[in-house]
Amino acid sequence: MATIEQEHPRYATQVARLWPPQGQWTETDYFNLPDSNQIIELSEGELFIMPPPSFTHQKVVDNYYSELKAFVREHKLGTTAFAPLAIRLWPGKIRQPDIVFFLAANQHRIGEAFSGPPDLAVEVVSPGTRKTDRHDKFYEYAQAGILEYWIVDPDAKTVEVFGLDEGVYTLIVKAGMGEKAHSRLLEGFEIETASVFEE
Repeated sequence: MATIEQEHPRYATQVARLWPPQGQWTETDYFNLPDSNQIIELSEGELFIMPPPSFTHQKVVDNYYSELKAFVREHKLGTTAFAPLAIRLWPGKIRQPDIVFFLAANQHRIGEAFSGPPDLAVEVVSPGTRKTDRHDKFYEYAQAGILEYWIVDPDAKTVEVFGLDEGVYTLIVKAGMGEKAHSRLLEGFEIETASVFEE
């Protein structure tokens, strides 16, 4: 019996023709995509579909997010959320940070289809996202005015915190195992690196 692929060998190609070619995607095209749990970003007219995260990646996200959410809730500081969640840095630039935080004063930036820039963003580095997290998003998040950017690296077992100073990120702390990373934005919030990478 012939498989679907054998009967319709060009099906995927034909479906792809319903969408714009890379370099020509607009926000309208992006928000007309079917609902999906995949992390999909829009940058410079191109669509970027991220590979499914590893178990380690998701565990690290969960460890960090649990502590951040508890701190924010206890002190009634604002709102936390995690990907997949569309963040519009500026027109035509949609990113999906692993974790975001909005100060209570900036709740108006939160929307249903997408939200504006958060006050804090966290990226957990994966092999396929290392360049984007450490280069592209590093400059984009600063340009968008995100006050604090955390880069969590499971391979290096480090947590780096960058604060926005006159439009440029400067390193606040780089914490390795046995050390603590702390926030400048959220006074009193600190996290042990070992707890972030706890299995």
